Amino acid sequence: MLPASGILVNEVIMIIREASLDIVCGPTSTLPATGQPEIAFAGRSNVGKSSLINALLNRKSLARTSASPGKTQTINFYHVNSSFYLVDLPGYGYTTASPAVRQSWGRMIERYLNRSETLKDVFLLVDIRHEPNANDRQMYDWIVSKGIRPSVIATKADKVRPGQITKQLEICRKALGMGEEEPLIPFSAQTKRGRDEIWERIGFLL
Repeated sequence: MLPASGILVNEVIMIIREASLDIVCGPTSTLPATGQPEIAFAGRSNVGKSSLINALLNRKSLARTSASPGKTQTINFYHVNSSFYLVDLPGYGYTTASPAVRQSWGRMIERYLNRSETLKDVFLLVDIRHEPNANDRQMYDWIVSKGIRPSVIATKADKVRPGQITKQLEICRKALGMGEEEPLIPFSAQTKRGRDEIWERIGFLL
């Protein structure tokens, strides 16, 4: 249970009254039909998905973080205010995992994106410090092929000099082939930069 905290969404305060890890799905689990809106988060291993979810929900350890890539090996459904879900998908591109494990994670992501009936959008996380790699581009294109225009979050913005952020965002946009109107939000789990903009986007989607 979370203490109530205010997040500015579309000039209205969204009060986060509660948030919990409600459902965990492994490779052989049956995906739930939640009947409520779902916002999914995808990204390669160690890009900061768990840190982002904790920052959005004002929690330090609701989503487990690790210095070791590949920790999220399940699809985790975080229930917020008993009204919608933030869905943490397994990280992709973890090169030291066995091919069988990487294929298993890929199938889990594909199965979720194909079958979720209440998915509103996918937030694709990339590291702002580096040009999106082949895995990022493949994931972006695959999401688009499913009829979804993903919102992109460029994480670890605190590790880039302020004067370089605009340049890095343009590199990211060009590498992914994004249109100028598509959302691209710089984010830092340390400074919370971009958190309100992400909530504003979620509020719009909901």
